[in-house]
Amino acid sequence: MKSRKLISATVAGFLIVGLVVVGTSVAPTVAASASSSPVLVIANTSGTTLTQDFNPFVPTGGPYLLGATSEIYEPLIQFDFANPPIYYPWLATSYKWSDGGKVVTFTIRQGVKWSNGTPLTPADVAFTYNLVKSNAGINTGDLAILSVATTGNTVTLTFPTPQFTNFNTIANVPIVPESLWTNVKNPTTYTDPTPVGTGPYVVNSFTPQGVSMTKNPNYWQPGKPVISKLYFQSFLSGPTEFQAVKSNQLQWAGFGIAGLKQGVDNYHFWMGSGSSVALFPNLNVWPTNQLPVRQAISLALGRDIISSEGESGFETPLPNASGLSLPAFKAWLAPSVASMTLSGVPQVAAAKAVLTKAGYVMGKDGYFQTSAGKVVAVTITDPAVFTDYAADGVIMQGELRNAGIDATWDGQGASVWASDLASGKFQLSLHWGAQGITPYNLYDNWLDSKLATAQASGNYERLDSSAMDTDLATLAAAPTLAAQIAALTPIESYVATQLPVIPVVTAAIWGCYNGTDFVGFPSATNPYETLSPGYPAAEVVLLHLSYRS
Repeated sequence: MKSRKLISATVAGFLIVGLVVVGTSVAPTVAASASSSPVLVIANTSGTTLTQDFNPFVPTGGPYLLGATSEIYEPLIQFDFANPPIYYPWLATSYKWSDGGKVVTFTIRQGVKWSNGTPLTPADVAFTYNLVKSNAGINTGDLAILSVATTGNTVTLTFPTPQFTNFNTIANVPIVPESLWTNVKNPTTYTDPTPVGTGPYVVNSFTPQGVSMTKNPNYWQPGKPVISKLYFQSFLSGPTEFQAVKSNQLQWAGFGIAGLKQGVDNYHFWMGSGSSVALFPNLNVWPTNQLPVRQAISLALGRDIISSEGESGFETPLPNASGLSLPAFKAWLAPSVASMTLSGVPQVAAAKAVLTKAGYVMGKDGYFQTSAGKVVAVTITDPAVFTDYAADGVIMQGELRNAGIDATWDGQGASVWASDLASGKFQLSLHWGAQGITPYNLYDNWLDSKLATAQASGNYERLDSSAMDTDLATLAAAPTLAAQIAALTPIESYVATQLPVIPVVTAAIWGCYNGTDFVGFPSATNPYETLSPGYPAAEVVLLHLSYRS
């Protein structure tokens, strides 16, 4: 039970240069009930008490994890991640590529105001991108911006290489007001306790348990939002969430509850196909820095059981060693990698054979060790409140032990886990893949060496490969599907053979709701957006919602 910040690519051959645009305002909604105005309670499972930190650039902040920050700060473009290539012009009304994909120019929307009543200007947009350009700690998308320029009502960004496949990362940067952020000394550590944004809601009150929000009176979309009050609540346990959804005390959440049935008690869920879940092995510590150990771990995993028991069938076993989520990204699977399949059941004998060939010997305790007697032991860490990952961890612990690896599952607090993962203080951890409308975002987040900073926003395993960096740059520059497949071939092969991450299951875009009081949520038959309150585009969902009449 958790949010997964992922998106799927379901349109074969889709290219950034061919995005389908949808109107600038959201679809019509049912009129609000005059007799009542219930509060929409939202949970995205942060699993911890909150701090008053609304910095939109720091993904480990409590309000960010809950999804509250994305209702305050908006990007230039919102993407329908459930149904690409549709996108929504937002703070930008249009964009245009030039110089072979190295330059993109955005036309900034007129008439938008910040929640304090001052106008949004192209200067604010340029300031934001320059802020990201100058501060690696908030450049979580690793944008290699060379320059930012304004002309009239446009903002132009220049990059050293073409960025066709990286467009959603570029256009999803949250825009902040220059007047308030220009005096921020360190935007990475700034907590932004009283945020001012262009989004549909403003903070009304804050406690360590939740964030109360009300309508932004200066919001730029006429008649929006319909819902008057939101409450983003931090739940600390799955059973609590279970009862809250069932009793209609919680209306929208970024997780699925296997014990509740679709349509019963107005409970509904939709787990769209997303990215890929993988085990991240710390490449800077023993024994996960050893390829034979990583190979043995991969062979020992029972992906079928992890899927059916740990993930309640919501996330299916990854069938290919490249780690691509299939069939979502089938069009991008390189022919030379297609035969590199993953078994759904544990290959215990093969795992033991790999370790034996590498020189490890079986000890009297039943675990492999070096010739010097050092036991091959690993600790799998994930938040205990992520109940599916907790179940997965227990399953994997047993599977690895069966293969002669002394494995331990350690359930952490969510904030401690996020901090340890970012700082590299872990050994083996299960984590969802990055969102993207092509496989570029998945692999860049997995492999880009520039992301492995002191507080990493990706590449948690700490891979340092100049070859992969070069291949990722080639992929980002590829304007056609054929060129993208050619660029992906060495990347997919590297993941399949070197296991910098260990692919496990597909990653669902988690979401559920109780429809007693509210209507307008997305679904498989109306996929105007994902059903996850943790995405930046959750704002799109909120603008579709209304009260049940």
